[in-house]
Amino acid sequence: MGGSEGRRALVTGITGQDGSYLAEQLLEKGYEVYGLVRRLSTPNTQNIHHLLERIHLVDGDLHDQASLESALRTAQPDEIYNLAAQSFVGVSFNQPVVTGEVTGLGAVRLLEAMRNRADKARFYQASSSEMFGKVLETPQTERTGFYPRSPYGVAKVYAYWACVNYRESYGLYVCNGILYNHESERRGLEFVTRKISDGVARIKLGKAKKIRLGTLDTRRDWGYAPEYTDFMWRTIQQPSPDDYIGATGESHSVREFVELAFRTIGIPDWKDYVELDPRFARPADVDHLLGDPTKAKEKLGWVAKVRFPELVKIMVEADLRRLSAER
Repeated sequence: MGGSEGRRALVTGITGQDGSYLAEQLLEKGYEVYGLVRRLSTPNTQNIHHLLERIHLVDGDLHDQASLESALRTAQPDEIYNLAAQSFVGVSFNQPVVTGEVTGLGAVRLLEAMRNRADKARFYQASSSEMFGKVLETPQTERTGFYPRSPYGVAKVYAYWACVNYRESYGLYVCNGILYNHESERRGLEFVTRKISDGVARIKLGKAKKIRLGTLDTRRDWGYAPEYTDFMWRTIQQPSPDDYIGATGESHSVREFVELAFRTIGIPDWKDYVELDPRFARPADVDHLLGDPTKAKEKLGWVAKVRFPELVKIMVEADLRRLSAER
């Protein structure tokens, strides 16, 4: 995977967890990095604040075809990473149309802009394990059928097949990375893992007494986000485009995450601090996701190294540092 010096990349969703880690890694490889950002009255640049002097931000919106074509004209990218989405599964039940517009049709608008303005570029689509939903087999491979259980999962399936269609219809270099849950200290506070790490840190520092969760039984294949953004880069360095699963090959329950998080702060008996709140339950949930990363290991040379206990510790300790500094 040779020299990247002078290559140009456009990253949608650059202000999010994955976008910020990917931007850092691309800069280290010598890329010129462009990030697509929506015009907001208060820009949300917290995750990329330390990079603002080194990257180019271009205005654009996945709702707006013309803005995407304009962004591609400006960036002239060799690589396009579509990480932008309405990415919170719970919200997708309350905002199904917005989720479909951004997460589903947004990918098509970007593919169409690429076809018109940058047809020699390489395209990475952030697909999701939520597409497997009510799983048809365990573990899931690249050949497992989809059975999404949320408007988010449905939109991701639409985007996935659009990518395959543009690859096969127009000969474009388009890849899907079907990533399982990947977390970090930059994860949004609305996601269950960060809700737990932040809540545990607050309890340790006397800023809170309880964490309220929807369920403890859900099982996920959880990895560390910076390793998964390296996976993204690797997928589009291959001679020909293909689709890959990024996963650890292990699954753990929300209960295990809670137990390890409390153990990190020296509280072995956590049950007094956790309340189940039906408001956080979803109309249809996905009970168990477990990915088989064999193809990524064989073709991309990629293996998830940070294991579950280390991930929990990283997140709790980062939130302890952040909240201590705020004091």
